Amino acid sequence: MSIKIEQVQFQNNIVDVAIQGNRIARIAPQLSGEFEQTIDGRGKLLTAAFYNTHCHAAMTLLRGIADNLELFDWLNNYIWPAEAKLTREAVYIGSKLAILEMIKSGTVFFNDMYFMPQETVRAVEEMGVRAAIGMIAIDTTTADKRAQYARDCQELWEKRRDFSDRIQLTLAPHAIYTVGEKALRNIAERAASDNLIIHTHLAETLREVEECQALHHLSPVAYLDKLNLLNERTLAAHAVHLSDEDIELLKAKKVTVAYNPCSNYKLSSGRFRFRSLADRGVRITFGTDGCASNDNLSMFDEMKFGSLGAKNEQNSSTACSAGEILQCASQHGAEAFGIDAGVIAEGKLADMLLIDLDVPCMVADHDLVSNLVYAADSSCVDTVICNGRILMQNRIVPGEKEIIAQARKLCRTLR
Repeated sequence: MSIKIEQVQFQNNIVDVAIQGNRIARIAPQLSGEFEQTIDGRGKLLTAAFYNTHCHAAMTLLRGIADNLELFDWLNNYIWPAEAKLTREAVYIGSKLAILEMIKSGTVFFNDMYFMPQETVRAVEEMGVRAAIGMIAIDTTTADKRAQYARDCQELWEKRRDFSDRIQLTLAPHAIYTVGEKALRNIAERAASDNLIIHTHLAETLREVEECQALHHLSPVAYLDKLNLLNERTLAAHAVHLSDEDIELLKAKKVTVAYNPCSNYKLSSGRFRFRSLADRGVRITFGTDGCASNDNLSMFDEMKFGSLGAKNEQNSSTACSAGEILQCASQHGAEAFGIDAGVIAEGKLADMLLIDLDVPCMVADHDLVSNLVYAADSSCVDTVICNGRILMQNRIVPGEKEIIAQARKLCRTLR
């Protein structure tokens, strides 16, 4: 497939962009030649797409199911009982709904941790986005469920070569309070032998830290390091309650952290130490978490709340720049998962957005990067391209009405 984007605004210039296959071939003031498809970029801003590095996609079906609760009460008494009602078809439809929402708000990749992962893979393949799909581990459940999780993960692993190159697999131990030491050590060994990313919740709540100290006389970060789970292939979601020693350890082990400001604030988990982590060279990315705790999948919200949270935590209006935040939502997320994208440049994978500059919140246009972080929302996203394929144009995603209708019907069975 060859695509030409004509006369789009990019880095304060008006350019044409040529896409050949799944990569950006040329960026120049004007390009000639034959293309299979031409997009009029006039009045649009070209920018990198977003990469959501912590998500539970199928939880779209649980949006708004329980509010104003502490995390462990929320999980044990509301979320896990509701999830017990989810069928494979529900996970598939819930994942498609999530992907639709992400496309509509400019996200082309998500890092998922959820049950029945084959169904999430099916949704990803159909919708055309990228994803890292977790082979989940949770010990604190029934023997039957543990056996089912193991069978699902084994099936996923055996079929991995059948998946498109937009999909990668990760090892996803839920958390230190739901996965035992023996299982965590086994996961560390497998991650090393198969060169797999480890995706886990870490230091999300004060209670988690206190219980880890009581049981192991270590912080959650130090405990995972003791089990050989911290390295350049580890992605730690939340990472809210960190000491200076924890941050130094994350830096030394080259761990990536996923900042989930909206979920953190809604569950009152704590204040993320953005500046301290960034200044020590820890790679920071953004995640939305699941819709039961956020309650949307918009990276625009994560950027704005993430920036405001960083400023609040430091009590300083200069704690972070808009450019730094945008980089966390795009380039850093792509880098963390080895995706040759996250920036707009010749030779890079063609993952990009066209932002409508005529949407009211994009005017005035003194600083469009600042607008993207602080003013924009999903209504600004006109076109989404992933891996050289147009997923949305003129704000229309093929089949979106059917996805919404199916999801709405399923939601009513969970009440």
